[in-house]
Amino acid sequence: MCDYNVELILPDGNTHRLKVGADELILDVVYREGIDLPSMCLMGWCITCTGQLVGEGKVDQSASLRYFPEDAAAGFVLLCTAKPRSDLQIRTHQRIALRDRRIACGLPTPRGGTYRLE
Repeated sequence: MCDYNVELILPDGNTHRLKVGADELILDVVYREGIDLPSMCLMGWCITCTGQLVGEGKVDQSASLRYFPEDAAAGFVLLCTAKPRSDLQIRTHQRIALRDRRIACGLPTPRGGTYRLE
């Protein structure tokens, strides 16, 4: 299997560089490396772990319970269920941005522990 270079860009500007195998979930490697990122459901449902691609990149989100084509088109990545398919740069802590995008697109979004179509 192939390893990909994944660079995480945190809100404070710090970066972490990881090697992630094509069969590995990005968040699994993040935690194995001792990096603390927000997450909750670990199933691609709650959007807590959302990141956003910087530039080009491909991920496999087929393990996500709720991931929409509109999410992919805007470059959002659910780190808990994402497997890299290329080298990636990902801006972390993007839950609010994805929530706002889903609301603008009329898609379901988590809100206060409940899920509703807005």
